[in-house]
Amino acid sequence: MKVVAFNGSPRKHGNTAGSLNTVIAELEREGIETEIIHVGREEIHGCVACFTCAKKKNERCAFEDDPVNEWIQKMKAADGIIIGSPVHFSGISGRMKSFLDRAFFVISVNNGMLRHKVGAAVAAVRRSGGVTTMDSLNHYLLYSEMMIPSANYWNVAYGMNPGEMEQDGEGKQIMSVLGKNMAWLMKLMEAGKKVVPPPDQTTKILTNFIR
Repeated sequence: MKVVAFNGSPRKHGNTAGSLNTVIAELEREGIETEIIHVGREEIHGCVACFTCAKKKNERCAFEDDPVNEWIQKMKAADGIIIGSPVHFSGISGRMKSFLDRAFFVISVNNGMLRHKVGAAVAAVRRSGGVTTMDSLNHYLLYSEMMIPSANYWNVAYGMNPGEMEQDGEGKQIMSVLGKNMAWLMKLMEAGKKVVPPPDQTTKILTNFIR
């Protein structure tokens, strides 16, 4: 099994990376292969709602000059996904949101490519806005019918300067518990497939309020 993690911080070794690495350490202890991708310093286009991905259904975004399509395929190939972001104005960092908007739009219009994979979200914050950011990240996972493991508190770690989250004892524990629970859920689901078949996929009903 493999988990791919996406770091939405422009700091490759900042507190978001530290949070992800704490989760990853527990996954690797359970024999799960991991990879971390640094989104925050890439030049990422925002979604322009051109609907090319919905028309072509080829698992690709129309923009071809950044790594988003490569990352979508990494998500498809993985058994589990972690998305992490620093807190910018109580929300997801700009480049991370641009990536998520495009990737999850492609995923949603291509037969729910991440359906029933395990997904988790983490946030790193100086002071406040961590819970709202984690909630926003979870929106993508929930929309995609992903299975979300829990920890023993919200998945938020505190720190301003790189490495300061290491001093957040509770935050470190939260990420560790999340990693353990994620590994357990992944193994449980893998074993359960042989015993309990998943429910059939439901065709989505769209109800627009203005007709």
